[in-house]
Amino acid sequence: MALSKIEGIVPVMLTPFTEKGDVDYPGLERLIEWYLENGSDALFAVCQSSEMLYLSLEERLAIGSFVVKRVAGRVPVVVSGHVSDDPYSQLEELKVAADTGADGIVLVTNHLDPKNKGFEVFKGNLTWLLERLPKDIPLGLYECPVPYRRLLSDEEIKLVADSGRFRFLKDVSCDLSTIKRRVALTSGTPFAVLNANAAIAWDAMKAGSRGFNGVNTNFHPDLYKWLYGKWRKYPELAAELASFLVLSALSESFGYPVLAKMYHQRIGTFSSIKSRVITFDVREKFWALDAILDKVAEGTEAMRQKIAGKD
Repeated sequence: MALSKIEGIVPVMLTPFTEKGDVDYPGLERLIEWYLENGSDALFAVCQSSEMLYLSLEERLAIGSFVVKRVAGRVPVVVSGHVSDDPYSQLEELKVAADTGADGIVLVTNHLDPKNKGFEVFKGNLTWLLERLPKDIPLGLYECPVPYRRLLSDEEIKLVADSGRFRFLKDVSCDLSTIKRRVALTSGTPFAVLNANAAIAWDAMKAGSRGFNGVNTNFHPDLYKWLYGKWRKYPELAAELASFLVLSALSESFGYPVLAKMYHQRIGTFSSIKSRVITFDVREKFWALDAILDKVAEGTEAMRQKIAGKD
């Protein structure tokens, strides 16, 4: 299987639920079209933003398969659902991800070294899985912060980049110097380092990160798309946009992913803000949350007006 490049703007997909708590597939279809209409270069399904820890194996298969079918080759789709520490459960989860028909499957780094023992454990567990996964399935890595953030060492970066099996990393180092070093380590390989931290999004792009893969792709992927493609031509406007994106991203701490579902309910994508990971009333806990969303929405539209025609 030949995987198209996983580069550019790659949203981490939400999972819409009905008020009864079931997966809302009409909402998911609307979400897919919204991502694509707003310039997404690929989609990352069944990930942390998808609430993958709270999805059954059957739901992970169904959601991943649905996304692949609805996208229908318009952009690459990668799927994870890698949530277990037990190696045999991991193997089952990753084979299910492959069964969705996705263009690639994504391994979570902390499950390759659950107790954070270091390189030898990581390499051993990874080798065990690679020997058992289909050889023609391209792979990605994700430094998911749950249950703990297990960053890759330079040695591990070289190991996966040189293996020929991996195509990208969702980098959660949130550190520009680390991204620069990783870009240098993987130079000349098909392995793309995708930054997921909004605070350094523009700086990471300038440093050679091949795109953005953070949670704020659920609010304005088109703005990140413009920044990624046009910052060299319009550096002053890019600086203004980057500042807005950093400030807007601060809203993530106010109940994400429900916050993003509130946004999508406003624009008609979702019928409900139901979540399995957040079960409390976000409006009660985070006062003036709707006012925050008002400003994010207003700022997004204002920036869209500013970049309109700047191609």
